[in-house]
Amino acid sequence: MDFSFTPEQKLFKETVTRFGADKLAPYYQQREQDGIIGRDLCLEMGELGLIGCELPEKYGGMGLDSVTAGIVVEGVANADFNVSYIQLIGSLMGSLIAQHAQEEIAHRVVSDICAGRSIVALGLTEPRGGSDAAHLILKGTRSGDHFVLNGEKTSISLADQADEIVVFARTGDSDGAGGVSAFLVPLNAPGISTTRFADLGSGAVGRGSVFFDDVEVSAAAMIGPENKGFRVVMQGFDYSRALIGLQCIACAEASIAEAWEYVKEREAFGGPIARFQGVTEPLAEAETLLYAAKLLCYKTLWLRDQGENHTAEAAMCKWWAPRVAFDAIHSALLTHGHYGYSSELPHQQRLRDVLGLQIGDGTQQIQKMIISREKIGAVAVPY
Repeated sequence: MDFSFTPEQKLFKETVTRFGADKLAPYYQQREQDGIIGRDLCLEMGELGLIGCELPEKYGGMGLDSVTAGIVVEGVANADFNVSYIQLIGSLMGSLIAQHAQEEIAHRVVSDICAGRSIVALGLTEPRGGSDAAHLILKGTRSGDHFVLNGEKTSISLADQADEIVVFARTGDSDGAGGVSAFLVPLNAPGISTTRFADLGSGAVGRGSVFFDDVEVSAAAMIGPENKGFRVVMQGFDYSRALIGLQCIACAEASIAEAWEYVKEREAFGGPIARFQGVTEPLAEAETLLYAAKLLCYKTLWLRDQGENHTAEAAMCKWWAPRVAFDAIHSALLTHGHYGYSSELPHQQRLRDVLGLQIGDGTQQIQKMIISREKIGAVAVPY
């Protein structure tokens, strides 16, 4: 059992830590006000190899492992939680496209993702429900060598910033997962329109709806086999859920680190408040839980690198890490007192930002259902 990082992984960690301190952390709150991540920043991260480093070299990646990708996500999220969505969506969509798209499409799209030239959104959730994603209703009707898409996707991260979207449509007669296909569609295609929601957090990312009104897409743009697209994306979620866990943990660790510094400097009753057990115990508890959650996430990524099943572990990462992170940031905010409650400090933004991932990409109830199904089979969860 080896818990150490390789020299190359340590180098990546140093690189992303420096980049985060210089280019990300100072502008975390400003990006929320601006409501955008910024393409120049994406290009800079691409030049440093900080997007999709685990994707195949032949498609523009570096061919590294999932653990290294996790190191990058963690380092970016520690400095700016919202910017780390670029790494998250880049790894998820880049992996999906590299594995299942036609060669020509994979070369073009994945290389653009890794270079920071392009953002590809995930179009799965619909207004009728996110948790029951297999029973989507957006329709893809075949017409010769292309399909015509009609319907709506909602709660789409980066909906108004992305260049393309992998959209999941019902192309078969089945009502469930068996009749779903995936397509890569440019978001500037005729018949597509987008909206942005006024969300509580993640203002720099933006979440909204994407509407498809008689949108024509070539059959060659299909990702994976016809009517089997849903299973394609489900396999990718086992990866992204571990990365999401690291996103949230890193964000919380930033607040806890700031809280430790604050309790050493803040004085009351003749000395620093760090002298009081009631002040330091919540921070010590947060440190413990964040450390345990981080180990779970890295173990899950390690299992992926070994080709081992990690569905249950990924679900554990997704339900537990965001909750632990939220509670830790809450403790850090309270430790700062009324000053922590001020919008001048980033704790309130971090609290709002990580809260969204207790909802998006699968609620804790769904994750616990997945864990139960992995342990005792389909009897635990009706399909």
